[in-house]
Amino acid sequence: MKKRLFAPPAAEDLIQLLQAWRFWVLSGLVGALIGGLVYLVAPPDFLARATVVVDFNMEQAWPQNSDRQLFYYLEREARKLEEVAWADATLVQVAEEAGGVTVADLRGGILELSEPTDGGWHFYASAADPARAERLASAWAQAFTARVREGIQTAVALDAARKALEASPTDETLLSRVRELEAASLGITPELQISPSQLANLNPQRRVSLANSLFAGAAILMTLAALVILLFGAGKRA
Repeated sequence: MKKRLFAPPAAEDLIQLLQAWRFWVLSGLVGALIGGLVYLVAPPDFLARATVVVDFNMEQAWPQNSDRQLFYYLEREARKLEEVAWADATLVQVAEEAGGVTVADLRGGILELSEPTDGGWHFYASAADPARAERLASAWAQAFTARVREGIQTAVALDAARKALEASPTDETLLSRVRELEAASLGITPELQISPSQLANLNPQRRVSLANSLFAGAAILMTLAALVILLFGAGKRA
């Protein structure tokens, strides 16, 4: 039995399999039918995408630095914003607005983030109901925008307070203000600009289309059937 299982297929087996067009047609049709049935019985969730435009204004933040330093600056600031997007304060706001979902659920696959660092950041949300998917994606993008704008305002105020403290280093009121702002700071650069681009009419779509499900079912069954035929056919010839 072991010899049959591990025996290589003969050239005749491969040629006959490639020429068996009825086998390929039948297995493809059956596989597509199975894929379609799976799609109808357990349809994939809907996926909605909201977009927020982020501009780091690198020329203003680093006007005289090299391209390499600008690259590291961009990467660093993008990681900060990514942390803001997944922060507890941001996701709690999304969970409260959407209702019936926890922060752990949101992090567990309901929400997905795709960002090209400088440009449009895409906030994805999936749900069985298209309206709920759209509501989740929109709420996440809005919560992210609000948090980042708060961080920008804090950064501007902190910069002003530090400059004032340099002029009056013994001023306890200014020192207390600087400490307060530092505690609330998100580490966001004040040159950052952010604006929502698409928060409504998101047109949620299935994560996997019916056509893709049909194709996947056909491809999987055709591949499995071909492997079974080659495996046991080679064993019989051995």
